[in-house]
Amino acid sequence: MGTLDDRFEIIDTCTRMAWHADQREWQSLASVFAEKVTLDYTSLNGGEAVTLTPDQIVGAWSQLLGAFDATQHLLGNHLVSFGEGTAVCTASFQATHRLANPFGSPLWTLGGTYRFDLVRTQDGWRISGVVMTATWAEGNRDLMNLAGSQ
Repeated sequence: MGTLDDRFEIIDTCTRMAWHADQREWQSLASVFAEKVTLDYTSLNGGEAVTLTPDQIVGAWSQLLGAFDATQHLLGNHLVSFGEGTAVCTASFQATHRLANPFGSPLWTLGGTYRFDLVRTQDGWRISGVVMTATWAEGNRDLMNLAGSQ
């Protein structure tokens, strides 16, 4: 069973993932992850989950998210459960992406849930897995393709 301090640190770590990505604080973003992280965005993109290092995640996200004029990932309704040196945090999310373009709306907003798997390390709680489950979207989804091609 985790303590209230553990619960706070876990929620803070998950929130920092979103904050650092939106603020383009790439070095700080890397610090929230364990040595290997399984990312599962298949509900949006299909395919299969991938396992990456923090540097690989930062490299990919800095190119994709960094191509947008702005992004804002909001997390809420955090629920935390504990295992032996592990934890799971689930949260609702809303992610807005902005990219001025001549082909339509500059906004795409996505909503759903995140499941964060975390491990306790000597440096604190770190994210070892992320499952994003998209349940709704509004706006110009093509912004992801436009940002990815820049």
